[in-house]
Amino acid sequence: MRVVLVDAGGTNIGSVRYALQRLGTDAELTSDAQRIRAASHVILPGVGAAGPGMRMLREAGLVDVLRGLTQPVLGVCLGMQLLCEHSEEGDTECLGVVPATVRRFAESPGRRVPHMGWNALHVTACHPLVAGLREGDAAYFVHSYAVPTGDYTLASSEHGQPFAAVVAAGNFMGMQFHPERSAGLGAQLLRNFLSL
Repeated sequence: MRVVLVDAGGTNIGSVRYALQRLGTDAELTSDAQRIRAASHVILPGVGAAGPGMRMLREAGLVDVLRGLTQPVLGVCLGMQLLCEHSEEGDTECLGVVPATVRRFAESPGRRVPHMGWNALHVTACHPLVAGLREGDAAYFVHSYAVPTGDYTLASSEHGQPFAAVVAAGNFMGMQFHPERSAGLGAQLLRNFLSL
């Protein structure tokens, strides 16, 4: 197994890498297209905004590379949002491999944006990525934009409205929360991804 982390400037790369090391997997950090294509598993981490994230991928020549991958690909946090078609954040065209538009949470009295902290997950589909996930298990989120639920949703959560917490479209998968900060649940889901 050869796991790579796509180096797109995400600030959570170190913590994701350490979470994988705890599972016995040493992931290579790279922006080299050949190394990414040759990997058995590809992880696209990310923290920040959609516009700068996509700009870094374009400047590295990785947009078409990522779109063309056939091995398991996992987007984490912003990385999951970048898998979608479009983000309202900066009116950004994204990778387009998950048929969804990322939208900002609606602000209302008593509801803070960004959505930050632990929140329960609701399993909505059977898939190897969410094997062992129990109804109500909690994960750690930090985000202001979210993917609406749809046919691609494996697990959802709620922050004023339901949103997709785990998605899959073919070999492309994503977790809106931070698995590296979600204790045993996050470790289990990362382990599930590595077993695909």
